[in-house]
Amino acid sequence: MSLSERLSPGNRAAALERLAEEELDVLVIGGGVVGAGAALDAVTRGLRVGLVEARDYAAGTSSRSSKLFHGGLRYLEQFDFHLVFEALRERRLVLGTLCPHLARPVPFIYPLQKRIDRAYVGLGIGVYDLMGAGRGVPGHLRHLGRRATAESFPSGRRSAIRGAIRFYEGQVDDARHTMMLARTAAAYGALCVTSTRVTEFLREGDRIAGVRVRDLEGGGEFAIRAQQVVNAAGVWTDEIQQMVGGRGQFQVRASKGVHLVVPRNRINSATGVITRTEKSLLFVIPWGSHWIIGTTDTDWHLDLAHPAASRDDIDYLLDHANGLLQDPLTRDDVVGVYAGLRPLLSGESEATSKLSREHAVASPVRGLTVIAGGKYTTYRVMAKDAVDSAVHGLERTVPPSITERIPLLGAEGYAAAHNARRLTAERTGLPLSRIEHLLGRYGTLSGELFDLMAEQPALREPLAGAPEYLRAEAHYAVSHEGALHLDDVLTRRTRISIEVPDRGIAAAAEVADVVAPLLGWDAAHVEREVSHYRLRVEAERESQEQPDDRTADAARLGAPDVRVGTTSMA
Repeated sequence: MSLSERLSPGNRAAALERLAEEELDVLVIGGGVVGAGAALDAVTRGLRVGLVEARDYAAGTSSRSSKLFHGGLRYLEQFDFHLVFEALRERRLVLGTLCPHLARPVPFIYPLQKRIDRAYVGLGIGVYDLMGAGRGVPGHLRHLGRRATAESFPSGRRSAIRGAIRFYEGQVDDARHTMMLARTAAAYGALCVTSTRVTEFLREGDRIAGVRVRDLEGGGEFAIRAQQVVNAAGVWTDEIQQMVGGRGQFQVRASKGVHLVVPRNRINSATGVITRTEKSLLFVIPWGSHWIIGTTDTDWHLDLAHPAASRDDIDYLLDHANGLLQDPLTRDDVVGVYAGLRPLLSGESEATSKLSREHAVASPVRGLTVIAGGKYTTYRVMAKDAVDSAVHGLERTVPPSITERIPLLGAEGYAAAHNARRLTAERTGLPLSRIEHLLGRYGTLSGELFDLMAEQPALREPLAGAPEYLRAEAHYAVSHEGALHLDDVLTRRTRISIEVPDRGIAAAAEVADVVAPLLGWDAAHVEREVSHYRLRVEAERESQEQPDDRTADAARLGAPDVRVGTTSMA
């Protein structure tokens, strides 16, 4: 593979130049997991492919999920066996073949609180387990009695929990996974660029012939010609459709999901926890030195770019988590909060939890394919279906999808690299825990970070404001992973924005010092970036003190967007 596998500032400039000059077979709009997956699917079929994203890879929904590859127990309860089976098949592929360095199996328990639960819940999870047999996780479900449950979940309320059922799910860092999809697509030749917003569609007669875009970094505008355009804009699907004119063949409805992040030492449990609420499922998910607690599932009609978590959302999650905990959590325990929007296919139900997580593909105009709905776990199937639809308009034979056999960068040789981690620690002089951290984020690409640290020893040092991460990781986020702003580094390439109590304020200036030479920032630009990030954090904190969605949204919008010219549209 060539240097194009680096999503560097220089390669972005080269990709923009080529996008303006060459006609593509397929142009993908949207740098979320489905858009990045579609770019990889199309380019590995031998097509000329481009991808444009107005903000950053995974800047929307795809960095704000529950970070699980799972079949969805709720969908089994709704008798959506097709979706559950499809998701469990994709879970196996991700854990075993596509990105074992980014995804891993994690044990969970489902606490039993009523006498009927063991039979009722046991039957449901038993069916779920059978459907997922051999699909990427190491074992089958186990029934635990009261004592075994207390040993596994010492923080559990013993007066409320009668036992549990133990089973496995898959976990992934969604933002890194989405970025790595785009980086892998670029390695195969796709022209992938962020901070590039679509402003209008190009037409030739009755068909779409490409788009016009604005470079939000350089400020220029130009046309990108493509035989087929794929709209994979998620919750912005309807807004993109309005550029074409009229309503599409389906509409997307946004559902807000909020998650909290608390320190690992506040809950003593050997496994994650999943339980039912009156509206949805509640997850308590192990996340390195933290727990993620989520999620809500409520209609959202406000700003799509920056959905805000309100005080009510946070209290709802704390109240339901505390129903299971002997030592209740308080708002002071919360070090991070994030809110995302699920793009659901609009239906008749008023409850978003009952809208379809299945996806739909349509071609409202010749030359344009729209993909919407679905869930993170089934991104690869969605991408395949979107490209299958688009290639019908190419009027030539195109090979079928092969992405089920295309490992992401960093996956090849990962098992061997993981087995050799102690030797790597000895060779590099880094602690074993640090090697394991790097392998779990970069896989075999960790060697590129070791080379960076050998060339620039100062990059071996941890970030003072976020010591779980090295300075080398901030450097690499820009030099190889497409980060263009502090927010990209602190929120998506790393998870500093939700993993330290100050939300990354202290680390911001330090990271800016590392990346400024790579991005050509002078002192004034550095100050502007740090100020933007600080204002964003302050706005988010203020929004989380507001009582409802409308006031929280107004508070969050008090911070300007760091990307010049960016609106709420993807």
